[in-house]
Amino acid sequence: MTAILGTHPLRTLTTALDAAALGGHSAATPADLLASDAFCWLRRGEGLLGYGEIAQFSGTGPERFADAEQWWKDMLAGALVRDPIRVPGTGALAFGSFAFSKSSPHPSVLVIPELVVGFRDGTAWLTHHTLDGTVPTADSAHALLRGVLSSEAERTTPDTPSAGTVRSGALTEEQWKESVAEGVRAIGRGGLDKVVLARDVLASFEEPVRRVSILQRLVRLYGECWTYGVRGLVGATPEMLIKVDGTTAQARVLAGTLDREDEPAGSVGFAASVLGGSAKQRQEHDFAVRSLTRQLAPFATDLSFPAEPFILELPNVWHLASDVIAELADFEGHLPTSLALVEALHPTAAVCGTPREGAGKLILELERMDRGPYAGPVGWLDGAGNGEWGIALRGAVLEDPLSVRLYAGAGIVEASDPDAELAETWAKFRPMLQALGLHA
Repeated sequence: MTAILGTHPLRTLTTALDAAALGGHSAATPADLLASDAFCWLRRGEGLLGYGEIAQFSGTGPERFADAEQWWKDMLAGALVRDPIRVPGTGALAFGSFAFSKSSPHPSVLVIPELVVGFRDGTAWLTHHTLDGTVPTADSAHALLRGVLSSEAERTTPDTPSAGTVRSGALTEEQWKESVAEGVRAIGRGGLDKVVLARDVLASFEEPVRRVSILQRLVRLYGECWTYGVRGLVGATPEMLIKVDGTTAQARVLAGTLDREDEPAGSVGFAASVLGGSAKQRQEHDFAVRSLTRQLAPFATDLSFPAEPFILELPNVWHLASDVIAELADFEGHLPTSLALVEALHPTAAVCGTPREGAGKLILELERMDRGPYAGPVGWLDGAGNGEWGIALRGAVLEDPLSVRLYAGAGIVEASDPDAELAETWAKFRPMLQALGLHA
C-alpha cells in the first residue's frame, strides 16, 4: 500500500462557479471544460471534473477498499473544510478506481485533485484543495480554472482520428469461445448458476491517441451513461454499482443484452419482446438483481426494486435493467459510506457470476488475463460519505500513447451459445471503438 499525505492538513474551499470570471471561457456544457488529464464523471450535462493531483492512495489485495477508506478518514480527520453549498460532491472529494480482482497487481487508487468543478441541478461550483499550508480562496479557485482553460490546446475533438488497428488480446476469438463452452459445461456440472467471462482486444495507432477527445465523444454519443476518466482508465458505463445521497442508496443493475446493430425499425417494444421473452436473458438478470439485493440488505432499513425490469435503450445495445433503492440503516450514529457499500457489493453477479466465490475462481481459470480496473468500481466520494460508483464497463485502459486495451464481457448461463456471446462482446466494444474512430 502506498499512501501519500501532505505535511499540512487538508484545506478545502467550495465556492460558486462564476462564469464571468473565466476570462471569456463561457463553457456551454461540462464537457467543454474537459482537459487532457482531467478526472471525469459526467452524465446528462451534470457531474464532476477534477484537475491536478495533491494526494493519493494506492493499494492492492483483498484489503484495498478498507485501506482506501482508512486513508480517506485520516485525510479528513484534521481537514479544514469551508463548504457553504453543501450538496453531494462539494467539500472534500476524491476520485477513485479499484481493480476488479483482489489478486490483481493493478493498483487501486483514490486521488484528491487540486481543483474540482461540479454541476448538479442547475448549481455549478469550484472546490480548491491544498496540502501545502496555503489557504484556498474563491480567487485562487477561479485562477486555477482559468489556467487550465488557457493552457489546454486539446479541448476540441478532431474530425479525423488517428488510423488504428485492432487485434486479439489474451485469447483469440476461437479460444474465448472455447472458454465460454467450458463455462457452460461447468454450470451444467452443478454448483454454479452464472459466470461472467470477459475478453480483451488491443487497439494500436500510428499517432498518439487524445484522451480528451475520447471522453468528449463518449459524452456526446452516450449521454445516458456515466462517462468516467481516472488516469488511463476511460469509458462510459451504463451500470451504477452504488450511489449514496444522504440516507438513500441507489443501484442500477443490468444483465440481459440485445445488440441494436440490426434492430428492426421500431424499437423498444421489439427489445422488450425479445429480452423479456427469453428465459436465458431473464434468468441472467434475475441472478444479478438477487445478488445485489442480498448483499445490500444488511445495510438497509428498507429495500425496494420493481417486480419487472425495464428496457434501457443505449445507442449500441438494449439491456434489461432494474433500479434498486435502499434507505440506509444507522449503526451507532453512523451511516455506511459509499466506499463501505462498494466493498460489500463488489463484485456483483452482473460482472462476476453466482455464487460469487465459485464464479471468481472460474474467471481466473478461463479468461487467462488480468482484468485490471475493468469491471471494478470507478467514481468518487466526498467527506460526508456520499458518492457515486459505477462499474467500469464499456471502457479501456490507455496503456501508452499508441496503445489502448479494450475490455468487454458476457454473462454465461447454461443456455449460453459461444457464437452469440462473442457477438455480444463486439456490441459492448462498440462505444470505445466509436470513441477511438475504429470499427469492429
